[in-house]
Amino acid sequence: MDDVMDLLDGLFTSDADRWTGNASAWWDRFYSDRAKPIPFFASKPDENLTSYIERGLVNPGRALDLGCGPGRNAVHLASLGFEVDAIDLSPRAVAWAEERAREAGVDVRFHCGDAFTADLEPGRYDLVYDSGCLHHLPPHRRVSYLNLLDRLLVPGGHFALSCFAASAMGSELPDEDFYREGGLQGGLAYTFDELRWIFSDYIEVEMRHMEAQAPDASAFGVPFLLVALFRRPAAGENTRRGSGPRSSALS
Repeated sequence: MDDVMDLLDGLFTSDADRWTGNASAWWDRFYSDRAKPIPFFASKPDENLTSYIERGLVNPGRALDLGCGPGRNAVHLASLGFEVDAIDLSPRAVAWAEERAREAGVDVRFHCGDAFTADLEPGRYDLVYDSGCLHHLPPHRRVSYLNLLDRLLVPGGHFALSCFAASAMGSELPDEDFYREGGLQGGLAYTFDELRWIFSDYIEVEMRHMEAQAPDASAFGVPFLLVALFRRPAAGENTRRGSGPRSSALS
């Protein structure tokens, strides 16, 4: 399987890579200027994440922030009593995140590397949180992504993500066209149904558009993202995978 994944990775041009260890230099350049007007550079958590916790949909436990960037969500989780690991490809982003954690006086275990190959403890996490990672993966890496979740999440644990919303941000090409073009056009857009298909082995708790937040709000929110919360079935629970809405066999 690893050989097949590497083969499919190789169908993309090197400058299109945002998901393997080779992409660390691209992300380092992205994070090089902290003063850039990038909304999610702000040191505040996603509004959906704060909402899940405030409403008791997710409770403090062991959490992994997947593609943590400068650590805004990891720091927030740690401030609420979560035991947090956070991983990102970019050494520059991880260094920034470590600074934020020190300034906030919280303990986060940061890892710099590829989540697919990193030495993360199997069956450890009650929550895996992804803010903007999935939409930078090519279609075949959804298999790797699902395997990662299955390996890391405890039964009954939660998985939450934000990703580009169809008709708002990102590319809506059929999956096979990305391989013909050798790039991802800045990231893949998803619909509610596509997310339900990809994560149909999980139980949907909530799915919606992210709520826009004012610049001076305490949380981050932009309406061009979809946000979703799923739960891994506990022992004895089952879900049933249906037919996929996208023209691809790689979901």
